[in-house]
Parts: sequence; C-alpha cells; structure tokens
Amino acid sequence: MRRLFPARVVYCAVILLAVLLLVLAGREYRVVARAWFHWDTFWQPQDTHTLGLQDYRVVIEAQVIDGLKDNVSALSYDPDRKSLFTVTNKDSELVELSLDGRILRRIPLINFGDAEAVEYISLGTYVISDEHQQRLIKVQVDEHTLRLDSADAEQLSLGIDAGTNNGFEGLAYDRKGQRLFVAKERKPMRIIEIRGFPNASVDTPKVVEVASDQKRDASLFVRDLSSLQFDARSGHLLALSDESKQVVELNTEGRPISNVSLTKGTLGLRKSVPQAEGIAMDDDGTLYMVSEPNLFYVFRKQ
Repeated sequence: MRRLFPARVVYCAVILLAVLLLVLAGREYRVVARAWFHWDTFWQPQDTHTLGLQDYRVVIEAQVIDGLKDNVSALSYDPDRKSLFTVTNKDSELVELSLDGRILRRIPLINFGDAEAVEYISLGTYVISDEHQQRLIKVQVDEHTLRLDSADAEQLSLGIDAGTNNGFEGLAYDRKGQRLFVAKERKPMRIIEIRGFPNASVDTPKVVEVASDQKRDASLFVRDLSSLQFDARSGHLLALSDESKQVVELNTEGRPISNVSLTKGTLGLRKSVPQAEGIAMDDDGTLYMVSEPNLFYVFRKQ
C-alpha cells in the first residue's frame, strides 16, 4: 500500500506553485514597473510639464470608417495635406482619411507583407513597416499615386526576432532630430531609435544607427505596444497599448511621466476602446485614434 504524501509536502508544493504563478503574472502584467511608475509620479513636482492627457475628452467615439471592414492598423497625421493616413494589413492598402474619419482615397500596397504601421516623414514621404519581415519601407506619395510596390522602394531590414507576430507595430518620427522611433510589440517589448533612415537628402551618406534604451523599455508598465506618437513641441513620446488600454507619456529622458486609460468612463468614453491600434496628433494637439476592426476616435482638450 502506497503511503500518502505528508500534508506538509503538499502544502509546500501548493505554496511554491502559487509563488511561481505570482512571479509569472507579475512579469506578464509588468507589476513592478507599474508600481514604480505610480510611486514616481506621486512624488514628482506639481509643475512637471506634461501634455495633460487627463484633460482630453472624446468628441468622436467609435465611429465606423465606412468602406473599411476590418484590420485597420496605425495612424499618422500629414501636416501638409491636413489629413490622416492608416494602413490595412489584410489586402494591404494605404488609406487617407479626413480629420473626421472619412475615406479620401485608397492606394493598394504590393509586396508589403504584413503592413502594420505608417508614419509621415516629410512632404510626400512616408515609412511603412512590414511586421513579419521586420522591414521599414520608404514610399513617395503624390496626387497621381495609384499603387505602391515595395520592390521599387528604399528599404531597411532589421533582424530582431523576425518572423514572429510581435514585430514592428508602431512608428513615430522626430523631424527636428531626424529620429525614427519603432515600437516592437512584445517579447521583448522595446522602442528602437533609428537615425539615417530614411535619408533626409540624397547627398548625405547612408549611415544608419540603431539604438535602444533598456532603462526606458524596462520602465514601460504596459503589456504591449501598438503605436507611437512624437510631440515636437515638448519632445515627448506617446506610447499606445492595446492590451493595457493605456496611453503613456514619456519625457525627453524616456521616463514615463503621465498616463491615461482608454476604458469606459475615462476621457468621456461611453465604452472602452476595444483594440486601439493607432494614435496621431495634429498641429493643434488634437488626438486621433483607430481601433480594430474599423473604428475612429477624436479627442480634444477641454
């Protein structure tokens, strides 16, 4: 007859399993980073300059983008055209939207793979990311553009966990500093800075610098990154998280200094944003957002 495990052994095993589960949950939900953020912001000076995310209120909520069924991803503001650009990653297209969420035109994307993000660089110049192949593709768009083929475009490939579905999910550009920020969604979650791509001028040498900030990445308390937005006036970076339903503001040192939730009841939202995939800001500070499958949001400061 087999002897039963002593109660003490069973009790220790249960405690060990519970501790292991807590450690795994803490790592997945970034518990330590979140606690440190709340502690740090509690003690930061009252006059700390932030974008005032808590002062925004939704003025267009969950408006369906007529003509797009699903897979809308990313958002970028074009200050020259006074419009927005997004991409779809199924039957890939570059789509121009008005500031109230109407489709202005659609441009098919040929050989772009899993197009996941788009970012305005300069007049008529944009960068589109291919998530799976870790490619950044520079494209030129004007009034006569009918289609875009990646085979005709300047490209930069980075082999950072390529081939997974946790690749380049968001882009932002610092035009003054000529830095392209790239958000890697997760595993590991990071923000990469690229200088030298795309080139500001054909006369400049093609020297590309790729850098990351481990301290900044470790301080991000969200579960994933789905989009980025650079604010030229403050030099701050906004990071959007779909799974955590958060917008986090990072200062010029990469430290989180404020955040806002995208759940029901905050920012005047009647319902939580279901799957936030893109964020953009115009010259007046108005925030625009898209959520899968095809929802459009506008937030303005009171």
